[in-house]
Amino acid sequence: MGDGVRGRTVVVAGATSASGHAAARALVAAGASVIAVGRRDDALAPLRDLGARTAVCDLADEAEVAAFAAMLAADGVRVDGLLHLVGGWRGGGGLRGQTEADYRALESGLSALRHVTRAWWDDLSASPAARTAIVSSTAVACPLAGGANYAAVKAAEEAWARAMAQGFAKDARDRGVAQTAASVIFRVRALAGLEEALGSAFVGLWDADAAEVNDTIVGLGAPN
Repeated sequence: MGDGVRGRTVVVAGATSASGHAAARALVAAGASVIAVGRRDDALAPLRDLGARTAVCDLADEAEVAAFAAMLAADGVRVDGLLHLVGGWRGGGGLRGQTEADYRALESGLSALRHVTRAWWDDLSASPAARTAIVSSTAVACPLAGGANYAAVKAAEEAWARAMAQGFAKDARDRGVAQTAASVIFRVRALAGLEEALGSAFVGLWDADAAEVNDTIVGLGAPN
């Protein structure tokens, strides 16, 4: 498994988490060129040790993302994949306990997703084999009052990922070519302990037909 990603350039957004490390390891082992992006260079150092190219960028800042994408393009780098891991969890206190500060903090993950996918849309749509994925939550299907902010943001991220899927399919139809790009949603109840499974599942997307995996929701771990 994983031969399909060999030689592809894949951006791991929010790469300094345990899941980012696991994904980078899986991608490098499968022969991909990995660009690991985070906010702090010291936190990115272990990813360089894994063989990834690293970059410091605040992905929630549209101007920073645009400048970074332009720099890669000037270097002749074309992006074939994106794993979006920017985000976190805040909640508790029932519906009345869902603060605006918590929502704004969570919303930065959605902003980052919008910025990076727009920045590399042309690369992904034109790639011979492109795959994008987000990590969402089972809370989207079964939201709780104490996690309303989190579930709302994750639902919005899923809507964006599904819109990307429609866009990939439409672009291929408009050009009269076979679809080569796919957008996938991974859903988990909790990501802790599933980092390696996520990395393997993401790498495996390149071994499946793009049209078949496009606009799919893939559950990881035990069902909620």
